[in-house]
Amino acid sequence: MGRKRGCLVVLVAPMMLVLIVLLGLIARPDLKHYVPGWKYYEHYQHFAHTPLSASASSVEIARGDSLHTVLLKLRKAGVQSGSDLEWQLLAYQVGAAGNLKFGDYALAPAVSPHDLLQRMRHGKGEHYRFTIVEGWNIRQLRAALRQATPLVHRAGMLDDATLMAQLGFPGEHPEGRFLPETYLYQRGDSDLDVLRRAHAAMQKALAETWAARDPALKLHTPDEALILASIVEKESGLSTERPKIAGVFLHRIARGMRLQADSTVIYGLGSIYDGNIRKRDLKTPTPYNTYVHTGLTPTPISMPGQDALRAVTRPAVGDALYFVALGDGSGGHTFSSSLQQHNAAVARYLQRLRERESKTKERQ
Repeated sequence: MGRKRGCLVVLVAPMMLVLIVLLGLIARPDLKHYVPGWKYYEHYQHFAHTPLSASASSVEIARGDSLHTVLLKLRKAGVQSGSDLEWQLLAYQVGAAGNLKFGDYALAPAVSPHDLLQRMRHGKGEHYRFTIVEGWNIRQLRAALRQATPLVHRAGMLDDATLMAQLGFPGEHPEGRFLPETYLYQRGDSDLDVLRRAHAAMQKALAETWAARDPALKLHTPDEALILASIVEKESGLSTERPKIAGVFLHRIARGMRLQADSTVIYGLGSIYDGNIRKRDLKTPTPYNTYVHTGLTPTPISMPGQDALRAVTRPAVGDALYFVALGDGSGGHTFSSSLQQHNAAVARYLQRLRERESKTKERQ
């Protein structure tokens, strides 16, 4: 049926144009006299390929809109060029009649009626952007998706287990499974569509970094690499430092030492974390507290970017077992191979904090 219809469109459009020329005359609603067919054909070609002028920047085509409805929307958007007959003829000529895809379509100055109908036929509408930020956790990702427009929202009503089942990965925890990146989508796409692409992107990135891992790497599975990368992601915002931080954690794992990563404590506290870590928090036995438990956390704690994945699978060479923030506002850290060195670095960090607090009070 579809093939016959396509052939009919291909035959009808040229026949209509030929008919215009053979008849020699055609009536135009906006003209007060008849024009020779060949002259009108020139006029028609000019209409089809001349850039549009519109008062609106775009037009929205809903699922199931007919050509007549689309024409009404174009007129409402300020498109005055061409008669309805010319638009209908052009739609048949390009194969768009009865084959218009829903979406948002830009009415840019450079777009002609021919270009616009071709885009509508092939569904090449306007794209929107959704960015997953490195270090987000699943709660933050879900919150951002709820605010994204014009996405169709379906994930919000699903719990984590149902969400992953809907995506085709039943039993998988969603944390860390979506690659931080900017994803394009069109009107009509859902948040599940974006999540499917982000999940596939993470699978690909993880597989590639795991395949290129250091042969001496002590991690046993890609999932272990993903978990550690999620911790490294939260421990430093400097991509140059992440291989060093990954090296510290891997050395500690090899020696049976606890990771003692503050980011895991924060994640374990969940919504009760108020921005400050207290001594009692370090002793709170959540499953994610690496001050209490030895080894990796049960799941990732964030969405790690590709830099963190590479850092974990190809860590820096060294013997550091500790690191602490410099406290100078740079975001950098001091790395130490002994507890004595580390304690001295911590003392310097605390001294800088006291100095900064003192200067702040003086300004007030």
